[in-house]
Amino acid sequence: MAFEFKLPDIGEGIHEGEIVRWLVKEGDRVEEDQPLVEVMTDKATVELPSPVAGTVLEIKAKEGEVVKVGSVLVVIGEAGEAGVPKRDGREREAAVAAATAASTAAPTPEKPERERAVEEAAPAPAPPPSTRKRVLATPATRRLARELGVDITQVEGTGPGGRVTDEDVRRFAERLKAGVAAPTPTPAAPTPKPEEKEKVEAPRPRPRPVPLRYEELEERVPIRGIRKRISDHMRHAKATAAHFTYVDEVDVTELVKLRAELLPLAEEQGVKLTYLPFIVKATIGALKKHPGLNAHVDYEKEEIIVKRYYHIGIATATDRGLIVPVVKDADRLSVLELAAEIQRLAQKARDGTIEPDEIRGSTFTITSLGPIGGLLATPVINTPEVAILGVHEIKKRPVVMDNEIAIRDVMNLSCSFDHRVIDGHVGAAFVKDVKALLEDPKKLLVHM
Repeated sequence: MAFEFKLPDIGEGIHEGEIVRWLVKEGDRVEEDQPLVEVMTDKATVELPSPVAGTVLEIKAKEGEVVKVGSVLVVIGEAGEAGVPKRDGREREAAVAAATAASTAAPTPEKPERERAVEEAAPAPAPPPSTRKRVLATPATRRLARELGVDITQVEGTGPGGRVTDEDVRRFAERLKAGVAAPTPTPAAPTPKPEEKEKVEAPRPRPRPVPLRYEELEERVPIRGIRKRISDHMRHAKATAAHFTYVDEVDVTELVKLRAELLPLAEEQGVKLTYLPFIVKATIGALKKHPGLNAHVDYEKEEIIVKRYYHIGIATATDRGLIVPVVKDADRLSVLELAAEIQRLAQKARDGTIEPDEIRGSTFTITSLGPIGGLLATPVINTPEVAILGVHEIKKRPVVMDNEIAIRDVMNLSCSFDHRVIDGHVGAAFVKDVKALLEDPKKLLVHM
């Protein structure tokens, strides 16, 4: 009997999801636990595995479509069962041939030539489920295996219960890479002897290039998944908040020294210590002096909701777009605890395994471009928040100190505010307080 696979409840409060990409097509043979489809909810994209083995009889949701929890995504069964959509011509013949390949007998010489061509074009039948190795692995690990060209069924898992981990896949890929012979270098063309150079014919005029068909050099990329959510959110933020940006430079020479002193301690605990945890601490210190910036705006009720807790969003670049994991109760964490939590959330965001609750509830957002941070920017507020802090690259710059020029470590801060609720002098005072804490990091030691 055909099995209807419905969109499950994949997170608290999730009522719908967007179909980002189908990993199978109608007529494909799938195994139990094989990834079927990528679904995105609240910026978190997950792969949904097949709960049963069988043939994909019918796909009921299109890529880019938003479906409700409980809606049927795909029908899986055996060839001949109800669920295969009616098609015309070669498309229908190819789909039927693919769906029945596992049970179809070898063609007889009496078959028409067209039928034999369809069967030859159909994919080879998959081995019976009982002969395939069932692999325990997360959707993110399966995706990593596909990206590295690794057959995950060949990988021995070292995780709990034999689960295949990311490290297992990477080790297997390295072994495959080591077994590939290097390409034979192409011998260079012999250099003509001096007496032969005079015999070289003069170059002929180059023919006029064929006019390009530019439409063939274009690529249309659908705005789907995380990119669509980012697009909608940015459009709403720019259409509602009245942005203004304040920029200041910060002498972080002492902060650079302090971080260098703490690096050995962080390494002992297996923590990657960047400047970001110090910036989070300084930001929280300034927010406590200016609580109106740690707030949300509810214009339907005409209220400013001042938050008395500090959930700091950290904008993180991934290959699927910008994601903002949230460090909950950041004021209660030490610098090293902040570093570990930021590292954990950023890795989950890049792996696509971050949970919906880990990207919700921020009260203030920090965006850092790291070593490519440039001089300044005008970051877009993560509405309904009222401000966002942009952090830029630390560079050696000449600075006047006591009427003398000195080389110092300097970075810029770009902070955008919602001018509807934050006055200019308040925003400037906030940035000045962040600057003061970063320039004299000993003050941060009280909160470390």
